[in-house]
Order: sequence, then structure tokens, then C-alpha cells
Amino acid sequence: MAHEKNHDYHILNPSVWPFAGALSGFVMLAGFVFMVSPRVENNHPWLFLIGLAGVLYVMFAWWSDVIEEAHQGDHTPVVAIGLRYGFLMFIMSEVMFFAAWFWSFFKHALYPMNPDGLSPLVDGVWPPAGIETFDPWHLPLMNTLILLCSGCAATWAHHAIAHDNNRKDLVNGLILAVLLGVMFTVFQAYEYSHAAFGFSGNIYGANFFMATGFHGFHVLIGTIFLTVCLFRALAGHFTPERHIGFEAAAWYWHFVDVVWLFLFAAVYIWGG
Repeated sequence: MAHEKNHDYHILNPSVWPFAGALSGFVMLAGFVFMVSPRVENNHPWLFLIGLAGVLYVMFAWWSDVIEEAHQGDHTPVVAIGLRYGFLMFIMSEVMFFAAWFWSFFKHALYPMNPDGLSPLVDGVWPPAGIETFDPWHLPLMNTLILLCSGCAATWAHHAIAHDNNRKDLVNGLILAVLLGVMFTVFQAYEYSHAAFGFSGNIYGANFFMATGFHGFHVLIGTIFLTVCLFRALAGHFTPERHIGFEAAAWYWHFVDVVWLFLFAAVYIWGG
């Protein structure tokens, strides 16, 4: 046959989602600028919300198409390798993102500025004078254990589907991982509400909230990622041979775990 497929690659059909995603992202960014700009008289959030709604819809529709492609058998072993490599490169970009915050934290911790800004000619102190840091062996340690247990639950669920084709353990592991992820977020919000320092006015607070705050945002995204996998598992989507979506979620969740371990060791223990 002239049009018979004789290769393992997936040739994508023309799609409107890249253009729609770019347009929605531009509208969302422009709306955010107008919303926070002091030069705009009526700082209404409507343009930003319209763009955000468009981005969320494109995400849902585009990933729905990818799931449908998987059900149709388009994710051949060659395509699956490409999807895995692509997600690994995404995680590497996230590693570089957090490396910037660690760089800033270690720079100011090793060469702290004194109040006159003369460091390193005149040494400052770290944490800055007047900053009361968190005790790492109370709530931060509890959050560390919670997140590690959530990672173990995700690994349990992954092993259940990849090696045993055990859907009951897959669902139970995902439920446990999601609940522990939500618990981590709640405890971190509680910790923030009791912080003895703010974001502005000192470099310690700025570094602390940027590093741990962006990690908390990634925990939220990872929790949503696992929740979507849970709904897909309940719908019977995953098989031992085809579970790339869940595999990506598990990788992302373990990345979040590792980043938190570095934050706990560097920011809470060593930096405090």
C-alpha cells in the first residue's frame, strides 16, 4: 500500500494547540503585566484570567490528544524512548532552575554582607542579625518524612503496575502519595504563617521564600500530576507495557523529593 506505515515513528497530524497555547500564554503574560503595573489606572485581572483559562484549556486538550494517541498505539517503543528523553531534559532544566536559588543562598551564606554592605572587607553574620530561623528538627523534619513517604508510595504504585499489573496497589499507592503531598503543602503553609521573618528587607528571607516557595509550587504541580494519574488508573489507562504518563509523574515526584532533601540540609540545617 502506498500509504502503509513502515516505520516506528509517529508522524503528527496538523494541530491548532501550539498556536493556541502561544496565544493564550501571551494574553496571560500581558494581562499579568497590566494587572500589576502602577501605570495602569484600572488594574483589572480579566485579561490575565482569560489567558490563564486559555492556557489551562490547551493543556487539557493537548494532553488528551496525547493520551488518545497512546490508546491508538502510536506510542511505539521508539516514540516512548523519545518521550522519556524529552521529560528527562525537562527535569534537567528544572535542576538548573533550582541551582540558581542554591547559588544565591550559598553565596550570601559564605560571604554575608554586613549592614554597611562592605563585605567581604568587613565580615557580616549569617543568618543576618535579628533573623530567627526555624528549628529544622520539628516541622521541617516532619515535612521531610512526609514527602519521602509520599515518594515511597509513588514507587510502590509504579512497581505494582510495571511488574505485577496490580491495579489495586497502583490505585492505593497513588491515593497515599497524593494525600501525603497535600499534607506537605498544608504544613508548609502553616510554617510560612509562623515565620519570624518576611520576604522583603533581608536577603535570608528572600532566599528562603524563593527557594522553598518554588519547591512548594513544584509539590503542588506534582500533586496535580499524580492526581491525574490516579483518575487515569481508575479509568484503566495504564498497563505494564504502556504507562509513560505515570512514569513521568513518578520521576517528577522523586525530583521534588531530592530537591527538598537538599533544601532541608542546606537551608534549614546548615544555613540556619
